[in-house]
Amino acid sequence: MAPIAQAVTVSLQDLKDGTVSFEALREAFGPDSLGILVVKDVPPEFPLLRRHVLSYASYLGNLPKSQLDKLENEKAKYLTGWSLGKETLKNGQVDTLKGSFYANCAFYVNPELSCAVPTEQFNAENFPEYLSPNIWPEETDLPGFKACFAQLCRLIIDVAVLVARACDRYAEKEIAGYPKGYLERVVSTSPTTKARLLHYFPEDPATAPPMSALPIEVSTGTDEERVEDDWCATHLDHGCLTGLTSAMFVDEAKADPTCAAPEIEGAANGQQALAPLPELEASPDPAAGLYIKSRTGQTVHVKIPRDCIAFQTGESLERITGGKFKAVPHFVRGARAAMSDGRIARNTLAVFTQPNLGEEVDMEQHITFGEFARGIVAKNTVS
Repeated sequence: MAPIAQAVTVSLQDLKDGTVSFEALREAFGPDSLGILVVKDVPPEFPLLRRHVLSYASYLGNLPKSQLDKLENEKAKYLTGWSLGKETLKNGQVDTLKGSFYANCAFYVNPELSCAVPTEQFNAENFPEYLSPNIWPEETDLPGFKACFAQLCRLIIDVAVLVARACDRYAEKEIAGYPKGYLERVVSTSPTTKARLLHYFPEDPATAPPMSALPIEVSTGTDEERVEDDWCATHLDHGCLTGLTSAMFVDEAKADPTCAAPEIEGAANGQQALAPLPELEASPDPAAGLYIKSRTGQTVHVKIPRDCIAFQTGESLERITGGKFKAVPHFVRGARAAMSDGRIARNTLAVFTQPNLGEEVDMEQHITFGEFARGIVAKNTVS
């Protein structure tokens, strides 16, 4: 099994006070780091909000196809709304193991916005991936989903702003010519940030490989010795900082997400919401979860506590800092059907903080984030 790595952990209060040590920041984001920071002591409403929103991933993934089809936006390369089987992974194979719901987080900088503001260079016609309005499920289909989703995203971005401020302190000292306060400005003011709610469907025992076919040991992350990245191939996020919740594992054989009762108590802003699903204490497959390829080339298993938020660095930040901050190569491994007699789904939320579309992320080649993102999207989407 891959070793479990202990990510650097700091408190939200230390981020607010600016007292996180340079040693901790270097250990989290420096040249020998994993490129991930875990924040504890987050706002008290986070655990319930997380459970509500991640339960919605199962509710959403189990809606009738006729309702899910209404949430698709092919023109936007499925970067708003729902998609399944529209993303390509390694060797060009189509990913049919996870459902995805994308939403623009422009509401963070302006509650009236449903996407970034068009410019002369980037508009809804030539870049619908980032300039198409959000597509939300009908309130009658998923009551409370939009309100809970937006509230959790705002909370995660609030914390991301503080992480960005700490990154700036480190970068301003370590990187010559680093623009003062750059990352905090990007995270707090960019309308381009996106959130992605992921539903990893339960593995079908009839098509699952036998346990004897699974890798036994991982030591270096090489092709010969690596955990199978079967649910989310090894990749880099293309933003600046990615906020991550811990995964929620649900046995959909016992907690049927097609039969939901409304619940008002604890819902976002007092609005009616679907009751959160029962959460398993842990994955029945201990090897399931998030894996990171360390700076030394070792593949390690990283676990995020339920009451914490993790942040990892993306490719835009690596380009902006000339490689001083490295993007994190990572992948997800699913829960094997052979490890449980249930139907185990894995749900999680990622919030990708990203520069404005017209902002340069490569100063030497004068490449804007919009141009950079367009190339990534084209590569990863089924044509």
